[in-house]
Amino acid sequence: MRIVHTEASCGWGGQEIRILTEAQGLIGRGHHISLLCPTEAPILHEAERYGVPAEALPIGRKNLHGLLAMRRWLKSHPVDVINTHSSTDTWLAALACAFSANAPAIVRTRHISAAVPANASTRWLYTRATRHIVTTGEKLKAQLVADNGFPAARITSVPTGIDTERFRPADRAAARRELGLSEHDRIVGIVATLRSWKGHEYLLDAFADLDAPGWQLLIIGDGPRRKALEEKVVAMSLGGRVCFAGHQRNTERWLQALDIFCLPSYANEGVPQALLQAMLVGLPIVTTPVGSITEAVDDGETALIVPPRDASALAAALSRLIADTGLAARLGEAAHAKALRQFGLATMLDRMESVFAAALVR
Repeated sequence: MRIVHTEASCGWGGQEIRILTEAQGLIGRGHHISLLCPTEAPILHEAERYGVPAEALPIGRKNLHGLLAMRRWLKSHPVDVINTHSSTDTWLAALACAFSANAPAIVRTRHISAAVPANASTRWLYTRATRHIVTTGEKLKAQLVADNGFPAARITSVPTGIDTERFRPADRAAARRELGLSEHDRIVGIVATLRSWKGHEYLLDAFADLDAPGWQLLIIGDGPRRKALEEKVVAMSLGGRVCFAGHQRNTERWLQALDIFCLPSYANEGVPQALLQAMLVGLPIVTTPVGSITEAVDDGETALIVPPRDASALAAALSRLIADTGLAARLGEAAHAKALRQFGLATMLDRMESVFAAALVR
């Protein structure tokens, strides 16, 4: 199949990584895949590292310039399917196709749980302009059906798949030596873009309340909230116990260096990639029941789940894992086994191939 992905966002996080991972995997299966995005988007430059052909188009905003650019590109590059990923590029692709003969099918992927407007124009976009909708979790699908009245038959949940060879349990001490981390301290870590809804502020509040000498907090990732978080660490006198590692490409090694993984998100989640990666590494996890997170982990079986925006509950769960190493080990082993069964890369690629093939049947 000839498939083009479009992404108007100029951010970098799990959504963009999923696009490139999926594109790379389908290229490996013999499909012709390309990517369209704004010049300033980080995904444009990262695409080369993944071996995904990418081209810059002015599609970062909903305007006539972007619409005409999209229409010209589609006219000169015949494709079978357009897989759109954000609101702006979905609208531009839909309108370009509406005014084009023999237009390709549009598949809209919804990565997050933010609400979709309930109005006539958006209903046209999702039910007439778009051939099929993909969500990254069943709860996101249910939300579109319940809140927007979109037909369930037009929506398929395809959680993100993770490379099980890359993300796997490994020697913690060796990972720490490689990364220059202390082999003697114990480490709670989070891997997430530094955005408000990832809950870093609540994790800092919880960590400050822990009675856990010798434990450190490692914050892996970068983003718009970094300065505010660094200022909070100084204000709370946590400077000696909290480390900002910044953006890291070898995420698997950083996860393999942790003792506990925490993701206290309070909004805008599907099934977070970092959560699945931590499961495959075999880490005990503390997280929240936001978006489709509970489709990946079960409270008391594969993770400890606490209410969002509740630093006290977060601190209690972390304290429980710190005190009960047997529980931590059992949760990590169960999470690893579940992730191997359900969230491998091949499973995602199989399901996306089926979605794209079905979209070609009018």
